[in-house]
Amino acid sequence: MQKLNFPTYDFRFKNSENKVAIFDEIRKKFILLSPEEWVRQHVVQYFLQQKKYPKSLINVEKVLKINGLTKRYDLVVFNPNGSVFILVECKAPEIKITQDTFDQIARYNLTLKATFLMVTNGQNHYFCQMDFEKEAYQFLSELPTYNN
Repeated sequence: MQKLNFPTYDFRFKNSENKVAIFDEIRKKFILLSPEEWVRQHVVQYFLQQKKYPKSLINVEKVLKINGLTKRYDLVVFNPNGSVFILVECKAPEIKITQDTFDQIARYNLTLKATFLMVTNGQNHYFCQMDFEKEAYQFLSELPTYNN
């Protein structure tokens, strides 16, 4: 898999029927390794190792309903009170991050109400803080580190 713009992490892999799977520490199972999954697993490790968020506050690939449509978010980090703190949208490395990507995460966030957003394709990372009163987001250079 392609080198991404993250620190180097140790991952567990397994091969079965000529397909490679990567172990997801959050879902506690092997997941078929796609370019997007490669990015998602780096984001998981980034939150665990660099940002020091506990595993118990991270959730990966869950369904949510938006205007009656079933969607699936890539990753969220919860506050200890159960509200959504960070919403992450992952794209494969070859997918350009465009306004459409930001529109997608903004639609998801109308339902989830996360304080912070992260959009990444593994090469480029964008971090935003929501301003719900102004219905806008402000770009940041970094996301907050966990402090309990």
